[in-house]
Amino acid sequence: MALILNIETATKTCSVSIAKEGSLLALKEKHGEYSHAENLTAFIQETIKLAGIELNDLDAIAVSKGPGSYTGLRIGVSTAKGLCFALNKPLLAVNTLEAMATHLKHENKNEYILCPMLDARRMEVYCAILNHKSEFIKETAAEIISIDSFSQFLKTNKIIFFGDGAQKCESLLSNNENAFFAPDFEISSIGMIELSEMAFQNKQFEDVAYFEPYYLKDFVTTTPKKLV
Repeated sequence: MALILNIETATKTCSVSIAKEGSLLALKEKHGEYSHAENLTAFIQETIKLAGIELNDLDAIAVSKGPGSYTGLRIGVSTAKGLCFALNKPLLAVNTLEAMATHLKHENKNEYILCPMLDARRMEVYCAILNHKSEFIKETAAEIISIDSFSQFLKTNKIIFFGDGAQKCESLLSNNENAFFAPDFEISSIGMIELSEMAFQNKQFEDVAYFEPYYLKDFVTTTPKKLV
């Protein structure tokens, strides 16, 4: 069994946890604003202290790989890779949406299927659909939400939509009696614990030198038009 540092920076949440044998030892997190650059290193130091260990005691570093915020993912991945290089520890990568579903699964003991959603642009979200065992029914994708979205699943399944992307979809989907929402859900590195432990046991290590975040879409910037 492993002692793993988990880093979650894919959204406005900055969350760091340490788990041993799949059980939480220490947690430090902040929700609601992009403050990863200011807080991530301090949160790592604080969780190490709270857990009563040294950095070198860790068996691996796990990072939430995306999809999500470009800047947040870059900060989390670069920090995780730096620790792996410095400590000579393996790097683990966890799908952000899968971690969200795993977290909600433990909070909700029903057998509804789960649709984690992260806000993209306008009416677009990053989302996936997973069953109550956190198995993918619909793989991670960028979706433009309309009143007909997920209709093939909602016909026969009760679905919980959650995450910051679900908020802008509620007005379109809430009239369906099989659509439910978890407005108080907050993303956390706690959702990574089970998945990073499993990845470690299966030796699913990333190449530290070449690993990149799972952006899902290319970064798009807006440039001013040239005057003719």
